[in-house]
Amino acid sequence: MPRWPKPPEGSWTEHFDLGTEPMNYEDSISREFFELEREAVFKRAWLNVGRVEQLPRTGSYFTKELAVAKTSVVVVKGKDGEVRAFYNMCRHRGNKLVWSDYPKEETSGTTRQFVCKYHAWRYDLDGACSFVQQEQEFFDLDKGDYGLVQVHCDVWAGFIFINLAKEPEQSLRDFLGPMVTKLENYPFEKQSERYFYRANVKSNWKLYMDAFQEFYHAPILHAKQSPPDWSAAAAQAGFEAPAYKIDGPHRLVSTAGVHPWNLPENMVKPIDTLTRSGLFGPWDGPDLGYDQKDAGINPAGCDPWGLDSFQLWPNFTILVWQQSWYLTYHYWPVAPDEHVFEGTLYFVPAKNARERVAHENAAVTFKEFGLQDANTLEATQTMLESRVVERFPLMDQEVLVRHMHKVAQEWVDDYKKQQHAEV
Repeated sequence: MPRWPKPPEGSWTEHFDLGTEPMNYEDSISREFFELEREAVFKRAWLNVGRVEQLPRTGSYFTKELAVAKTSVVVVKGKDGEVRAFYNMCRHRGNKLVWSDYPKEETSGTTRQFVCKYHAWRYDLDGACSFVQQEQEFFDLDKGDYGLVQVHCDVWAGFIFINLAKEPEQSLRDFLGPMVTKLENYPFEKQSERYFYRANVKSNWKLYMDAFQEFYHAPILHAKQSPPDWSAAAAQAGFEAPAYKIDGPHRLVSTAGVHPWNLPENMVKPIDTLTRSGLFGPWDGPDLGYDQKDAGINPAGCDPWGLDSFQLWPNFTILVWQQSWYLTYHYWPVAPDEHVFEGTLYFVPAKNARERVAHENAAVTFKEFGLQDANTLEATQTMLESRVVERFPLMDQEVLVRHMHKVAQEWVDDYKKQQHAEV
């Protein structure tokens, strides 16, 4: 594996002025810290909840359960084409408005209006209350005062974001910043074939994010997922990323790659050769017609390039792969030691059975890698909670891990200062 030049300061960690001392993981095991994160982070930051392809027509909607904020939202495409979000609550008696068989399960569909299951109050797609059963029995009721409570909602590059604050501190674009917004020059809209996985993980949400912000673990943890000769070569070479970037609370790691179709047979799985899909993704991906530099991708100019992992604060990751597809991760906190992980793969729609099989193989491969990453987390959580050890050394290739926990602490500290100032 080639050795890439370090920044002028000698290491990425020193370059970003993050300190080199061992790190404490109290923010991943403390219930008090988790309760502060609910308010300080998840009720103040812009949160990605989906993409516009999930709302293909007027009246298309989906719900999003947000246990970390103790609420649910419904996202809908209105008659005017606008995407809006509302708290998923009827204004009459507080019943959850949109759900199917089980109230805590997310749902989606198409409708002309939302009708409460309890007393049949109705709401238009813009949230206005349009009908009240036995309206004459109420006292001075004005339906105009009882529309759905709107949630701040905005769309960037086809990604739908919400903000649960009464008034967001920044616009979505300002929150994302230039490193992320440059990605709008990448053709996300061409990749609408979607594969989705969800799992409940018994660890703090930040611990799983840690697993995907460094690749130091990859040659070891994922050794059995690759042919033995490939795993041995990767372990011997180790891992060193050619580029890291930090912009505000957001992070990027870019990696070099391989052209698996040029590797010897002993370094490629037979199923990958058969489907022409593996390490990582379809071998015959389409030309997406974009310029890497314009999209802020592959900043080190690697050839071959592997992937760019954009970590959007707080809990959303976009991974753009050299083989013409992309992947997103979400980490939704439930408790200090529990979160819901979601992984979604996006491809240019297959034109034939061979391309569909290549996509399926990539999706199955991703799931296996994800399971391996998740497999360590409950054990990590358990031992961190023992507090037998409270200081942990990080190497330079774990620079983004250090940064994310620093940002979490900064947001909580800032929130506490605001609360103190208001007293």
